[in-house]
Amino acid sequence: MNHGTEENSPRTNAEAAEPLRVETPGTAPPRRRQPHRLLRSRWLWAAAAGWAASNLWVVLASPSRLPFDWPARAGQSSLEILAEVNIALAQILLLMGVVYLLTRHRPDPNLAARAPERRQALRETLGLFSYGLLGMVGGYVLAQAFGWHPFGLHLAGTIFGTHDQLAPGEVLTWAGYNLVVYAVIPLLYFRRRYSATALGLKSTAPRNDLLVILVVLGLETCFQIVYLQPASLGLPLNQLLPGAALTFFLYMAGAVLPAMVFIYAILLPRILRLTGSAVATVLLGGLTYAGLHFWDAWAVFTSPESTVLSVIFLIFTYLGPGMLKSFLTLRTGNAWVHVWAYHAFAPHTLIDTPHIVEVFRLK
Repeated sequence: MNHGTEENSPRTNAEAAEPLRVETPGTAPPRRRQPHRLLRSRWLWAAAAGWAASNLWVVLASPSRLPFDWPARAGQSSLEILAEVNIALAQILLLMGVVYLLTRHRPDPNLAARAPERRQALRETLGLFSYGLLGMVGGYVLAQAFGWHPFGLHLAGTIFGTHDQLAPGEVLTWAGYNLVVYAVIPLLYFRRRYSATALGLKSTAPRNDLLVILVVLGLETCFQIVYLQPASLGLPLNQLLPGAALTFFLYMAGAVLPAMVFIYAILLPRILRLTGSAVATVLLGGLTYAGLHFWDAWAVFTSPESTVLSVIFLIFTYLGPGMLKSFLTLRTGNAWVHVWAYHAFAPHTLIDTPHIVEVFRLK
């Protein structure tokens, strides 16, 4: 069976009842504006309730200082950090609104049509989740064997900093492991079965994609500089230039390409095919992105209380960015858009360059 042309195959009676339109990717008419349908989404209200409940838990049950190794947030109380994560979510929602406005007149890429029929999509989705879990276990075992931090989608010290000293070998192995496990192997397997367009690796509207990239990257960069004031801007040029280049390539290998291939090129169309809901797809894409960060070095799992707090703040930290990446992919049908608009340059190169400069002792 040629899954790459699955959108042209007949649908079963059960599939015919789905509200998804099956059309050639990139040729569907512009989307209709139906905000009332969004407000009726059970997925949306469930997510809002879960977010509110998590906020309440932190307010009522967390200590005055969170038990995480976050040098970038040193001295901040739990409530101050909680306010920051809610501001960050508001900023994500604003960016999603901007993306909607920028893409409202382009044809619907109809991502669901790029996935196989439901039964095959379910098998592939379950297989991907199982494979991803094995990859996380393998990253834990490999890192522990060398006395390193467990390998998640982020290097230890990413964004928040760390008081631990990382060795260059740990950084290079983290980048290589994630690249092979989450990008190279899945891409080799699925590229033999699906076209580049079906995997979102080829643009169907290059000009609009470029517009989205430039606007989102510009807005996010301004937000990072004004609100977070990254330390990279204070580095001398002899550290900034080589440090930024090395940071870009390391995080491209260890975080950006693995997330792009595993979640946004392969998994996201299958989630949309199975759920029939853009809201559910954005949320589940965000949760999957958060899940791949489970081994973040700052998370603490030494007690039930710290474990609950760690899970909550993993979701607080990564759900929003994962949702925006999902939304960008749904609106453009191009898995590369989020790479350049909201991942490779901002935040990673902008924020994490001082960390890489320190690890490799660049002078």
